[in-house]
Amino acid sequence: MLNVGQLNEGVVLDHIEAGKSMQIYRYLKLDKMDCCVAIIKNAHSNKMGKKDIIKVECPIDQLDLNVLGYIDHKITVNIIKDARIVSKKVLSLPEQLVNIITCKNPRCITSIEQGLDQVFFLADPEKEIYRCRYCEEKYRSMRRKS
Repeated sequence: MLNVGQLNEGVVLDHIEAGKSMQIYRYLKLDKMDCCVAIIKNAHSNKMGKKDIIKVECPIDQLDLNVLGYIDHKITVNIIKDARIVSKKVLSLPEQLVNIITCKNPRCITSIEQGLDQVFFLADPEKEIYRCRYCEEKYRSMRRKS
């Protein structure tokens, strides 16, 4: 049995779909942060069969929860202080994404204008569809792609 040490202060991302932890690691830019990160892949889960877990030793405000909501708003976000869960954050689909995804439409102004923010708005919450603010190109949330 694998045993990963307890976290005194930080965030535990639980109920991540198996195999998606490295994608989340990149989207959250955890490689650029100076903090301790533990990634557990394919952990046994009664609810999901297999799941991934990420433990991050940093304050919650250093993580972009919009990225997590976009990738999978069903992920459990546990806030840890003094080695105990003090609260859980409920994720939802963000109303707007800025510089998280990029527009693939070659005619979009974001393809021409360097430095222009990539802005997407939630067009259909039920189908988890986002549209580019400039050209209305359609994208699905990360959770719906698989």
